[in-house]
Amino acid sequence: MKEPFAWDDYSDQPALLKNRAYKKTMRKRESRSLLYTIVSSLLFIPLSLLAMPFVKRKEIDTSKFFSLVVDFEREPSLTQELIDELGVESILLRLKLWEMHKLPELKNFIQNNSNKKIILKIMQDREHVEDLKLLQKNLETIFTELQQNVNVFEIGSTINRSKWGFFSVREYLHFYKVAYDLKKSDFPNIELIGSGVIDFEFHYTAHTLFNFCKCKYDGIASLLYVDRRGAPENTQLGFSLIDKIALLSTMVWLSPKTKQKLYITETNWPISSTAPYAPTSEYECVSEELYADFMLRYYLLAFATQQVDSVSWHQLIAPGYGLIDNREGIRKREAYDTYKYMLNILKTAQFLRLDIKRGYYIIQFWVNEQLLQIHWSMNETTLKNEDFFEVYSKTGQKIEDEILEIGSSPLYIFITKEVGQKVNASERI
Repeated sequence: MKEPFAWDDYSDQPALLKNRAYKKTMRKRESRSLLYTIVSSLLFIPLSLLAMPFVKRKEIDTSKFFSLVVDFEREPSLTQELIDELGVESILLRLKLWEMHKLPELKNFIQNNSNKKIILKIMQDREHVEDLKLLQKNLETIFTELQQNVNVFEIGSTINRSKWGFFSVREYLHFYKVAYDLKKSDFPNIELIGSGVIDFEFHYTAHTLFNFCKCKYDGIASLLYVDRRGAPENTQLGFSLIDKIALLSTMVWLSPKTKQKLYITETNWPISSTAPYAPTSEYECVSEELYADFMLRYYLLAFATQQVDSVSWHQLIAPGYGLIDNREGIRKREAYDTYKYMLNILKTAQFLRLDIKRGYYIIQFWVNEQLLQIHWSMNETTLKNEDFFEVYSKTGQKIEDEILEIGSSPLYIFITKEVGQKVNASERI
């Protein structure tokens, strides 16, 4: 990255843009686009809110729903071993446009994982935002080299943060259109997803979905973090995670610019006492135990909406927010085993229903001809361990206590076949 932009290797994101005069000048230059962002949000967000009850669920491929962000440069041999150990079938990789010299290394990694669904996030810098001919040249090279093994290309990322190089949605749309025009002319079989808005800032999303740009998406990418609100069930402006997904899905459904596919391509929680590796302040950080709890609950809630095609957890190895801490050797966090067990159990699951009553959550699945309930509660409570229960912790440890402690950590409760078949039959009626 060129001045005044810089990359922070600790948190794997751009450093804060400190040149205030430059930011002010650029935002003033993009004032017309920023005005359209406001106008489009005032029109289309209320319309989407009204349409939310009419959006139907769709059939989600569970084997591709559970995706994981992987750094192809970090501990490469071990990374491959861990991917295989987890059994993950979908991975998201990231390529920085200012590091095109690493394309052969990325290609080799992708070829070694050609049996998996691969999403490639192509990350921008200011030089490529300003020089669209350079962007076209490098995108053409990327598409040519990787089109055989990459399922989805995500064009751009985090477009509503100036430190990432965009100062308006207009700039992003011009950026995206370069990729779209290449697809139309030379690469008709590739899939392009875009928008790339981070957090619950859907006024930017509205502009990316409702505009006059002569371009379309094969799906929408969202970096739907909720970490600043604490637990994934907590609300922001009255919206829980489920509500945010429902609103976003409705906006996608209403937009003439995109196919009805929604990808959450980045989310996590920062982990306490990991500065400077944590991407936020210590205030937003959580313990490793809560990190694992929140990750599992985020996946369960997103899955329950039946409106998200995949969630890519960010990421496998990262001291400040990953499943593995590599500061002093390799240490698998509790979240690693939580992710592994979740994937092993749910990658073939059929969603049945989600029940919420006074902060108590029960999500039900049909798994391998057996009924599975996953319980957790916002308030500590207990549940009798019935004779027809087979109970496991979030990491897959069997629990045989007579009284089950139901709280932050979800419990997997398998129901014996006889009882489960009766319940499942009633669910299908």
